[in-house]
Amino acid sequence: MAKKILIVDDNPNMSSLLSEMLEVFDYQSVRAAGGQEALSELERGGFSMVITDMRMPEMTGMELVQEVKNRYPKTPVVLISGYSLGHLESNDGQFNPDGFLGKPLMMSDIEKLLNTLL
Repeated sequence: MAKKILIVDDNPNMSSLLSEMLEVFDYQSVRAAGGQEALSELERGGFSMVITDMRMPEMTGMELVQEVKNRYPKTPVVLISGYSLGHLESNDGQFNPDGFLGKPLMMSDIEKLLNTLL
């Protein structure tokens, strides 16, 4: 059975693209449009990883990273952003994402991340 990845992005085009890219590597995906929906999906269980966009309206990607790491500490969380992420490297007392993906999404970056974290 393929591993299942939760994609969290308020842009349906981006989450659809990422879902299709993950299928190439034989991963299933479930898409959530925001942080609260993502947390509801995680309660159902069975996810090997969470990939979340950085900028979303109701809950930022970093806020979601904190929630996921508090509730599911062994689940890797990857942050997607089209912006520089250097300022996230030192979050005193907070959880850092397990990985980063830059936009535009590249197949080689996704493959490397999957091989490293799963």
